[in-house]
Amino acid sequence: MKVLHVAAEVFPLVKTGGLADVVAALPVAQAVQGADVRLLLPGFPAVLEAVHGARTVIDIGTCFGALRVRLLLARMPGSKLPVYVVEAPYLYRRGGSPYQDSKGEEWSDNLQRFALLGWVAAHLAGQDADPQWAPDIVHAHDWHAAMACAYIAEHTATPAASVLTVHNLAFQGLFPMHDWPMLGLGSHLMAPTGLEFHGQLSFMKAGLKFADRITTVSPTYAREIATHEFGCGLDGVIRGRGTDVTGILNGIDPELWNPATDPAIASRYDAERLQGKLACRRALQAELGLDVDEQALVLTVVSRLTSQKGLDLILAALQELVQAGVQFVVQGTGEPALEAAFRMAQQAHPGRVHVHIGYDEARAHRLVAGADLIAVPSRFEPCGLTQLYGLRYGTLPLVRRVGGLADTVTDATPDALAQGRATGFTFDAAAPAALAACVRRAIALREDAAAWRGMQATAMAQDLSWRGPARDYLALYEGLALDPN
Repeated sequence: MKVLHVAAEVFPLVKTGGLADVVAALPVAQAVQGADVRLLLPGFPAVLEAVHGARTVIDIGTCFGALRVRLLLARMPGSKLPVYVVEAPYLYRRGGSPYQDSKGEEWSDNLQRFALLGWVAAHLAGQDADPQWAPDIVHAHDWHAAMACAYIAEHTATPAASVLTVHNLAFQGLFPMHDWPMLGLGSHLMAPTGLEFHGQLSFMKAGLKFADRITTVSPTYAREIATHEFGCGLDGVIRGRGTDVTGILNGIDPELWNPATDPAIASRYDAERLQGKLACRRALQAELGLDVDEQALVLTVVSRLTSQKGLDLILAALQELVQAGVQFVVQGTGEPALEAAFRMAQQAHPGRVHVHIGYDEARAHRLVAGADLIAVPSRFEPCGLTQLYGLRYGTLPLVRRVGGLADTVTDATPDALAQGRATGFTFDAAAPAALAACVRRAIALREDAAAWRGMQATAMAQDLSWRGPARDYLALYEGLALDPN
């Protein structure tokens, strides 16, 4: 089975969120299981600087507004996975994030930048980009790669099938309708039955309409996005695809996230040697200037600071919970109002609240290892990764029961505790009072040291690796190859 993964991000080269972690890990896991897997990435500077042994596969020339476009084949650093890179300096060689400039404004030519990515993927599938290799499956990740599905359906006579994974439906790749001619597609696709979405073009809709199969990153999210509440206006399109839509949970890299070997944390530990976790907690309090308080419940947040993540709920409940003995450790960046509010919280509660605006990978490991709880109170959450890191490190997740959070965290109900299934704490209402009540449940249960250690052991025993998800995706590909309809 030959598989081409198409994405805009891959850890550690380009990362704005969990998508990069998935693209780094899933292809490698599939390759271990015998698939012939390659990546296709835009030629961002960080990508071109990091890949090894790049050679030109085809000189495409002028395309999508760029005077010079080449397709390179190289190897990923570390894994040595083959990677195609679309070298188009005019479109990709610039600072800022992959999608925005340094002022946070969307790049004005994002339509061309990511249409080119999908167009190249389709030509690889059509065997006219690299005569030495063509995929059986083109696996596109999120809106940035979704046009691959439309180009394959419309322009290439190829047996390759396409799969779209929706990592976050809220980000849809919307562009003005007057930019349509740049895509090079037939005018019949300008209709609501094609890419048109409320007077705009939607790359995400292109993938949802034309991919042979659609996956999301958790079973619950797959059901949620077919509803008006979570469907972001595309729920009708998703319901129309019926059983073509399935959910497969993400995994994590168990070597990168392993408290027994993690070089970034103060003391290594495992489920049998949890005294190391206590040392990590004390080291974290000392590092961040928190009160050395053995009775405090240390709660961490490692997240984008956005309303989607429910962090306004934490801010609203913070003072009450600080008074109840909670220490808060926050790392993230995002909406300016939330950043400012968390800074003010730190000023108002010295020794009890520490906030780091920004992202630091090693610090993230120390926060996860040193905290008692990791909070993910999202309004919606396709899968979530930080709760998985928490499980791996015996840092019990406290989450809202939505999407992948509902699929990965078992609430500490009396029955679940008695049966040894509990791995964290969940709540339902997107309300500060509901979150606060859930934290208070955790404070109370922590008084029972044996029950708390039992939950940590259960959490740390979960198989969170990519082995299972990789098998599930390969089974999906094989079924698609046998029955593309």
